[in-house]
Amino acid sequence: MEKPCLILGIESSCDETAAAVVANGREIRSNIIATQAAVHQQYGGVVPEIASRMHVEAILPVIDQALAQAGTTLADIDAIAVTYGPGLVGALLVGLSAAKGLSAATGKPLVGVHHIAGHIAANYLADPAWEPPFLCLVVSGAHSHLVVVHDYEQFEVVARTRDDAAGEAFDKIARAFGLGYPGGPLLEQAAIGGNPQAVTFPRTHFPDSLDFSFSGLKTAALNQLNRLRQAAGQSAAKTAGQSAGNDEPDTIWSGPVSQADFAASYQQAIVDYLANHAIAAAKAHGLKRLAVAGGVSANRCLRDTLSQRASAAGLDFLCPPFEFCTDNAAMIASAGYYAYQNGRRDTLDLNATATLELS
Repeated sequence: MEKPCLILGIESSCDETAAAVVANGREIRSNIIATQAAVHQQYGGVVPEIASRMHVEAILPVIDQALAQAGTTLADIDAIAVTYGPGLVGALLVGLSAAKGLSAATGKPLVGVHHIAGHIAANYLADPAWEPPFLCLVVSGAHSHLVVVHDYEQFEVVARTRDDAAGEAFDKIARAFGLGYPGGPLLEQAAIGGNPQAVTFPRTHFPDSLDFSFSGLKTAALNQLNRLRQAAGQSAAKTAGQSAGNDEPDTIWSGPVSQADFAASYQQAIVDYLANHAIAAAKAHGLKRLAVAGGVSANRCLRDTLSQRASAAGLDFLCPPFEFCTDNAAMIASAGYYAYQNGRRDTLDLNATATLELS
């Protein structure tokens, strides 16, 4: 029986320190993640300096755990794959330095992986039969891309956001609600039971382009949110003036639109926008398969909407399990496997890159 190709994947682009061992790009032997979410929650978002320090503390224990869980050693590993961009440069440097150190000490090949390529590869972990070509909608806190995946290492970005990313648009309104961090999942929870047609939001469209723009949608939501709160505050103040002993009127969501209605409407506006462009791009490029990737792909409304519309359009649809939507090292190991099989090797002067085009 032929020995499987084992890739050690390392991921540290933001606030998750992760390591994984994957066989032949598809079979997960281990997948360890040390999250920093509880720490950054105190600050309402990721603090880069704190993230870097916590990566330094966690990186070697996480790698040790990944190897132990996989029942293997570095001697059995064929190559070391690591995220080198895009992301927070200080955070990236921690994972990259660890990978380069292991490569230098063991002589194992080093393979740098683009973070978005890793997210796309999460689909290979979800379905062993899934192969290029396909269209992938990549949605996260920093990216909103439509990517034609011609082959495992051949990507064509056919549309992207021209300003804010979808994840940032979710997070901004979640902060305006006072929901905290991480905003996307909390806003999704706030939308449960709400009427997605209660509030109308604009969508920006560009001539002859499927690019996204979320800044106008976000600004419109903030403006409507302020108007609703002002109206609710005036109504509550009038009621308070007529009622003895009520010194502080409640001005939060006492108007005609509930928080759940507002959240559901805003979420649906973003989801419709993403889904419509994804389906249109797949058709425009003659593709019969549609996948989704990135942290925002964990949103149930997005997953359900894409599934329904892909089915109606005659497209096969795939989205990774929830644990592979957010940052993890198994997806990096999978992408690294295909790069390694394609003959790509990186030298020890590979550097972290905060902004990096997918090509």
